[in-house]
Amino acid sequence: MISQKARYAFKALFALVRAGDRVVQAREIASTEQIPQSFLEQILLDLRRGGLVGSRRGKVGGHYLVKDPAEISCGQVLRLIDGPIAPLPCLSKTAYRRCDDCRDERACAVRHLFADGYAAMIGALENASLLEASRRADGTAAAETIIAGAYI
Repeated sequence: MISQKARYAFKALFALVRAGDRVVQAREIASTEQIPQSFLEQILLDLRRGGLVGSRRGKVGGHYLVKDPAEISCGQVLRLIDGPIAPLPCLSKTAYRRCDDCRDERACAVRHLFADGYAAMIGALENASLLEASRRADGTAAAETIIAGAYI
């Protein structure tokens, strides 16, 4: 399950995708996406530090996407906000760690139980861009898209 912070981060990013080249103030995003503004500002700071969002000060200031939304994967966003996605540390691609109680990863029934499902999920998240996900939600793309062999 993703955190509420990640849900809000995706909602804010989708608002920026819809805005296109327009700079959007945090209070506008907070209002339209129903996100507490103080929490949103923390999230936008994390997204800026992660190199996804930029900001401009002043009367016409606000936030904007630094990268093309077609080049930002949903997996990248989820890792930035929530950290490693893997259900087990021994499956993580970015934070691998051998499980403390495991004698042999190759023979671990728990690891095998989760490995295929995790591979399908991570494939779908890594192959889904913010642009694609935003278009599906807005109804401007097919309702079901096959990504890495999985329907999302």
